[in-house]
Amino acid sequence: MTGSGGPGGVVRSRGNPVALPRVATGVKHFDHNAHYHRFLLRQVPPGARTALDLGCGTGLFARRLAARGLVVTAVDRHGEVDVPGVAFRRADAVVDDIGGPYDFVSCIAALHHMPLRSGLARLRSLVRPGGVVAVLGPAREEGVRDRALSLASVPLNFVARLVRDDPADDAPTRDPVSSLREIRAEAASVLPGARFRRHLYWRYSMVWRAGSTN
Repeated sequence: MTGSGGPGGVVRSRGNPVALPRVATGVKHFDHNAHYHRFLLRQVPPGARTALDLGCGTGLFARRLAARGLVVTAVDRHGEVDVPGVAFRRADAVVDDIGGPYDFVSCIAALHHMPLRSGLARLRSLVRPGGVVAVLGPAREEGVRDRALSLASVPLNFVARLVRDDPADDAPTRDPVSSLREIRAEAASVLPGARFRRHLYWRYSMVWRAGSTN
């Protein structure tokens, strides 16, 4: 999800298998997830009134949803979020009652913390017909395309850490166990028609619009 210091002065990122040497000075924090917030905000369907941010972390994206006039519920198992206009619930995203359905459901760097199929099914159950589910997260690298994009991200990530200074996020991290191919395969039956895209900085996105008979 975010960069952090590792043993021996190494910089790592959730879902990033590449270790970078830490420069003595001038290296700041670069939030890979926040980099794609504008992309995710563009997925909010016209006329949406309610939103759920599942695995909200610091609440930054929930705050940005609320700034667009949405009634926002933010859910996380850890910490607490105090954001005006956002209702926070500490809950397990898969098993606890978190209300809904919602017009827009976001899940940022959280799906890989859940059992894949039940996590996808939970997302489907939380969105109302005509609503949108938007997922951003890391996937296990598999194949030439994944590795090429990973290598391309390394120098860009290093430069971004010299010029960006995003707020740090100390949310628990976990390496992804599912590849994008495996996520696509599960989503094909649970969220048919979901659109996938590989991104720089060790991220992929999945966007799904619920049908009228969801």
